[in-house]
Amino acid sequence: MEYVTGKTEKETVTVEQILSGDYEGKEVCVNGAVHTIRDMGEVAFVVLRRYDGLVQTVYEEGTVNVPLKELHEEDALEVRGVVAREERAPQGFEIRLREIKILSEPEETMPIAINKWKMSASLETRLDLRPLSLRNVRERAKFRIQEGLVRGFRDFLYRQDFTEIHSPKIGARGAEGGANLFRLEYFHKHAVLAQSPQFYKQMMVGVFDRVFEVAPVFRAEKHNTKRHLNEYTSMDFEMGYIDSFQDIMEMETGFLQYAMELLQREYERELSILKVELPRTDEIPQVRFDRAKELVAEKYHRKIRNPYDLEPEEEMLIGKYFKEECGADFVFVTHYPSKKRPFYAMDDPVDEKFTLSFDLLFHGLEITTGGQRIHEYKVLEKKLADRGMSDEGMEQYMLIFKHGMPPHGGLGIGLERLTMQLLGEENVRETTLFPRDLSRLEP
Repeated sequence: MEYVTGKTEKETVTVEQILSGDYEGKEVCVNGAVHTIRDMGEVAFVVLRRYDGLVQTVYEEGTVNVPLKELHEEDALEVRGVVAREERAPQGFEIRLREIKILSEPEETMPIAINKWKMSASLETRLDLRPLSLRNVRERAKFRIQEGLVRGFRDFLYRQDFTEIHSPKIGARGAEGGANLFRLEYFHKHAVLAQSPQFYKQMMVGVFDRVFEVAPVFRAEKHNTKRHLNEYTSMDFEMGYIDSFQDIMEMETGFLQYAMELLQREYERELSILKVELPRTDEIPQVRFDRAKELVAEKYHRKIRNPYDLEPEEEMLIGKYFKEECGADFVFVTHYPSKKRPFYAMDDPVDEKFTLSFDLLFHGLEITTGGQRIHEYKVLEKKLADRGMSDEGMEQYMLIFKHGMPPHGGLGIGLERLTMQLLGEENVRETTLFPRDLSRLEP
């Protein structure tokens, strides 16, 4: 009888194994897709694309079992050859081929030049052909770095005694209020797609004290801008027994510091490919909402038009101001007006027109919204009444406050926006695997 043990011995080796081992002059077996073929006559360079980078192989006439003319871009190959040092090759070594096994061949020619260093196709074309355009080395690097951000978020919060949760994305009502909800029929009942895991995060603070989630959220906003999506990935956390919303900002700063160190240490190749300069995270300035508006108005001679919210131009100028004055890449803007925050945001006891909340701006774009929540039932009930709201449909949410909740708060970080700003892209779709916006449901 045969058994599955979970331990599989593979003959093929990885780039890391070759780089860290004593393989020079030895025969190895490697697999990958043909990224490009450079035919120099008697010698050709067949570059393989693998998950761990490009590998240069050398094809010499008369020494390989498969004719060069039978190889095509995007063939999946398994090759054998001898490792030789070559500083000009992508990994600092090359493999001099002895044997090629063709595992699969494409049926059609690639409709987009994914083997170019930077594709010349428009963003719309690249999105239409997303499963193919993502094979480009630079495109892949974007999402490896995005992986590093998520990994950093998870790793850091695990170290801070957070528990990961998974909340439902189909619900009876929204958590943020407003009309920007995707509505659907759910077995003859009305339902919505989740705008946020907010209610569930707060519920789970009563269970685990500290919780986090990385998951999609949905906003039915009819925006067609470079910064908005209708489905994006939100990195959320909620933590109990806080002293103030300052604890939330400190926790986010710690995450950013950890994530940037992780990227520097383990994603150096991708950072180099995209020429990314990591931002400063050693200390992040903070400024009150009303003061931020005044500073921008004074320095850039801009009239304050909306006293209750930040316009995109104001966000950009606030980022510019703190870059010029403090050399800061990030800035926390605190104490947003109560009028523009959800009902569960805790008002500032000093001035109830403002809340104990914040946004984090990164190079002049909001990537995070967070703050302290109301944790007392009677205060929350009064806030709802003052806003002319009913707790109908929120009975399960209100239940947690009836039975005691600690002071708590949390935040949500837009992963795609964070990645966009980190990489210096101008459109959030550049850093979204498969964007969903007003016009795009495929691929």
